[in-house]
Amino acid sequence: MADTREDKAAADELTQLISFMVGKEEYGLEILTVKEVIRIREITRIPKAPVFVKGIINLRGDVIPIIDLREKFGLEIQEYTIMTRVIIVEVDGKSIGMVVDSVSQVIRIAQSEVEPPPPLIGGLAAEYLRGVGKIGEKLIILLNIIKILTAEEKIELTKMEESMKRSSTTKKSSQRKIA
Repeated sequence: MADTREDKAAADELTQLISFMVGKEEYGLEILTVKEVIRIREITRIPKAPVFVKGIINLRGDVIPIIDLREKFGLEIQEYTIMTRVIIVEVDGKSIGMVVDSVSQVIRIAQSEVEPPPPLIGGLAAEYLRGVGKIGEKLIILLNIIKILTAEEKIELTKMEESMKRSSTTKKSSQRKIA
């Protein structure tokens, strides 16, 4: 009998999510993976980057690659609005910014209300998904942040980041020599 209570308690453990919109769908990320949410700002383009990589930003001295989830998910491209946000997450020890249409709120959801992902949701492969959360009649697609980028894409972002850091260091040292 004690096992049943423990199983139920584990199933009803609450997870905090940050919810956001991309297109017409509402998504959720575990709040522990989110470092911060910022307004969209000027993004420095990177030549030869994958189409969904918008470029990089300087966030308090850190170079952060920015990906657009609309493009990553194969959705129609839209102009950024006053509601557009960048969610800064940590993936494999690296910070990455994800452009989303809007950020809604922090939600608490019981594990018992999370279903395994179906094979395909709105064109998204199940590998990107952690599950589907049910809050009343509303469904929230829970992203698996570690799987959003393939291993090749993570390597490409790391190369871009290192390249930008090197060029920034080279510019600083040449500026010192001139001065």
